[in-house]
Amino acid sequence: MRGLIGKKVGMTNVFDDIGRSIAVTVVEIEPCVITQIKRKESDGYDAVQIASFDKNENKVSNALKGHFDKAGADPKRIVSEFRDYIPEGLEQGDELKAEDVFDVGDIVDVVGLSKGRGFTGVMKRHNFGGVGDATHGQKDRERAPGAIGNASDPSRVFRGKKMAGRHGNQRVKIKNLSVAKVYPDSNTILITGSVPGKNGGYLKLFNKSTSVA
Repeated sequence: MRGLIGKKVGMTNVFDDIGRSIAVTVVEIEPCVITQIKRKESDGYDAVQIASFDKNENKVSNALKGHFDKAGADPKRIVSEFRDYIPEGLEQGDELKAEDVFDVGDIVDVVGLSKGRGFTGVMKRHNFGGVGDATHGQKDRERAPGAIGNASDPSRVFRGKKMAGRHGNQRVKIKNLSVAKVYPDSNTILITGSVPGKNGGYLKLFNKSTSVA
């Protein structure tokens, strides 16, 4: 599936052809360098590996630096792979831009890291109802999870029990969003709705449309 690497800039709204206000996310997509093209004959599967967003050369390992030098590219911060996608007419070291992959109306899936919220309790993490809703909690502590123990058999807490813990900072995929606008001059696109992560977070965008841009 074809796609590119982007960075979340923020949210705004635009108006469609009939005057409706639509919430959109602004995604910056710098030209992505093709660092490797994998073929089924040599690698076992077809894929294109791309990299984007410059990184300080002093902070790149020698192995990665050699990989970028082979493609004739400067060190990049994000390297990602898109399977079953071989860009026609392009080779290692060439660039893919937003307008090469996305067009207005295309359906996209967006993958990113959700916002990290630290260690949170069950009310915030799992949306427990508390004493007022009489679903969880204890009579004297409204935001407590309640008893978690079991009887003498099995006399243990099952794995996966909903409890307090680290909240967020996980890989999240939002499916079936659409491209509202493409701005080649500023290397940005507008995607309807919200996408995972904070402003400045990196995203992986998959184009699910069958048309070739």
